[in-house]
Amino acid sequence: MIWLLIVLLLVLFAVIFFIFLDLHLGKKANLHKALPLEKKDRESQVTFFPTGDTFFNNLIQDLKAANDHIHVLFYIFRQDFIGSKLLDLLELKAKEGVTVRLMVDQFGCSISLRNKHRLRKAGVHFTTTPPLGFPYFFFKLNQRNHRKIVVCDGRVGYIGGYNIGDEYLGRNPHFGRWRDFHLRLVGDGVQDLQSSFLQDWHQKKKQVPISTKNQRYFPALQKGTQSITLFRTNGAFLEDEYYQKMEQANKSLIIATAYFIPGEKLIKAIIKAAKRGVDIKIIVPKKSDHLFVREAAFPYYQRLLINGVRIYQYYRGFFHTKALLIDDKVAYIGTANFDQRSMFINFEQHVFVHDQTIITEVKNILEHDISISSPLTWKEYKERSFFFKLKEKVGQLISGYL
Repeated sequence: MIWLLIVLLLVLFAVIFFIFLDLHLGKKANLHKALPLEKKDRESQVTFFPTGDTFFNNLIQDLKAANDHIHVLFYIFRQDFIGSKLLDLLELKAKEGVTVRLMVDQFGCSISLRNKHRLRKAGVHFTTTPPLGFPYFFFKLNQRNHRKIVVCDGRVGYIGGYNIGDEYLGRNPHFGRWRDFHLRLVGDGVQDLQSSFLQDWHQKKKQVPISTKNQRYFPALQKGTQSITLFRTNGAFLEDEYYQKMEQANKSLIIATAYFIPGEKLIKAIIKAAKRGVDIKIIVPKKSDHLFVREAAFPYYQRLLINGVRIYQYYRGFFHTKALLIDDKVAYIGTANFDQRSMFINFEQHVFVHDQTIITEVKNILEHDISISSPLTWKEYKERSFFFKLKEKVGQLISGYL
């Protein structure tokens, strides 16, 4: 009996070791093969949505107005009230003759087999992402396509933090009011969201990507008046991009994120900025939607508090915002959190906004959220319970995959 137990433990340790080796080598291989960032400077017409109601209302109107094609990619797509409403609309548009492609993350999707069959029968092209395979099966299994992209007729595009689900409208009693940011682009810049979607689509389908010279999907676009920079990442180079932006901060820096697990390089960059006099504020949720995520952030907080960084815990609902505001001159709005998963595993989509009107809107919202949040005090930090500290240790061990 004892020998059997020993053998079972050895097998268990061997399996765990193999999984972690696969994850480590997969991440290393992913970084090695990653292509340099392709950042595109565009002049677009941008609308900023800080609430789920405004986002979904505008999205539904644009989907209804589409007459050639609709491309939809979300990490989470729930089959609840708002999700069912959008599925019905996509089915209707496909029956009208509009080409509809719907792509969701394989683990973030909760669309039933019955509804998938209904969509395909109506003509909706449906797939899940990212692709699985060997080598590094567990690393690929752990990757999430965290992008949230909608493109209508190649002329209107959406990008930001909202997924498809009732909780994003504040209808989940556990989370309450939901704070997130999203952008609507018209004209210049939409071609980059289109290209990003089609790259993911054809990678999964193992097809040759549609050329950017194809005028159906890449029509001539008018330039707007608002300057933005777009790029995508597949688990590489985002940490360097964040680092460079923080190095440029001279006066103020606001970091807004649902998950704060930045790693050593970015913690040093934040502390370095604080020491040169930059006013730094970090907004995180008081309530967590994933196990160990909130606890994994606390090991970083001591050094930040000592160096004058102010940390605010948003508690009037759930804080899912992904934003950076640097010197009131540049605002980041995209899909990436300030964590290791977004930087080294997930597929993400990013926008840096340089337009002062949008930047002012973002600043006003963030300052309002700070005003209704609870500041993390040194006393609160020191009085963490033994059980909380134990969860911190667990969170640290797996922080790269939370």
